[in-house]
Amino acid sequence: MRPTASNPLFLPSLALAALLPLATAAKTSDRNAAMDVAADRTDATLGDDSDSVLAGNVVITQGTLQVHADKAVIHRKGGDITQVELTGAPATLKQVADNGDPMNARASVIVYTLNSDLIVLTGGVVVEQTRGTLRGETIKYDLKTGHLDGGGDGNRVQMRILPKNMAAGGTP
Repeated sequence: MRPTASNPLFLPSLALAALLPLATAAKTSDRNAAMDVAADRTDATLGDDSDSVLAGNVVITQGTLQVHADKAVIHRKGGDITQVELTGAPATLKQVADNGDPMNARASVIVYTLNSDLIVLTGGVVVEQTRGTLRGETIKYDLKTGHLDGGGDGNRVQMRILPKNMAAGGTP
């Protein structure tokens, strides 16, 4: 079912479009692509101050972006989408950057707060990119600056950074 203004998935799909730039170099053309949203069920209100819930095998695709979650909750205030929460076992995001590099992220909970352009991933977080992997229990990603902040929750953060020649498929 394609989201339209008369369809209860329309507002949630607009909110999820904001999740596109998880990686600094996320594919910029994805924002202009059609978005397809599917879930086993939805509980949505079209009011300006409401929460909309998509539940059961939530799948969102837009361009190279692929999102899979057990549940997506979209919060609206004053007609504007303020926050999107994805939960799953795990929730996953996949996207290709403008340079062609893939990015895969997974966590139990992914929360995107639109007014601060902040994404917080919690619970078994793994972010994989061509040049390396970041793991932890809490990772905060500032979309405005590209700054990653991990840890601070009593758990260690682990990173693996590959040399440029290995990331390109070479040998050390």
